Amino acid sequence: MRFAVTAAAAATLIAVSAFAQNYGGATQPVTPGANTTTNTQENTGATANRNGPSNPAVKTTEGNNPGAPVAGANSFTEGQAKARIESRGYANVSGLAKDKQGLWRGTAMKDGQSVNVTLDYQGNVTID
Repeated sequence: MRFAVTAAAAATLIAVSAFAQNYGGATQPVTPGANTTTNTQENTGATANRNGPSNPAVKTTEGNNPGAPVAGANSFTEGQAKARIESRGYANVSGLAKDKQGLWRGTAMKDGQSVNVTLDYQGNVTID
């Protein structure tokens, strides 16, 4: 009798753990109407996640994003912001202050003219 109870308990545990595993099928959304991601060949490997953010934290290539400046939580320190602006060809960077949108704003010299510059959280430098 004891063996039968132990065997039934073991079988139940094995069955429950098998049902709890996700082998790449769709999962139920936590929030009604939310999108889910499936673990299929389509979105694994070297391809980008279509449900993930499309804006990098710091842009490392030259040039700006078309929508720059991008508002967002900026983690650049004032010194890093100044260095980033100077690396884009600006001189005499001064008056840097972070606004409510997380953008560093200040003045700088470019081609002999004083300009207002903005640095966003991605590292995009724009002229106001």
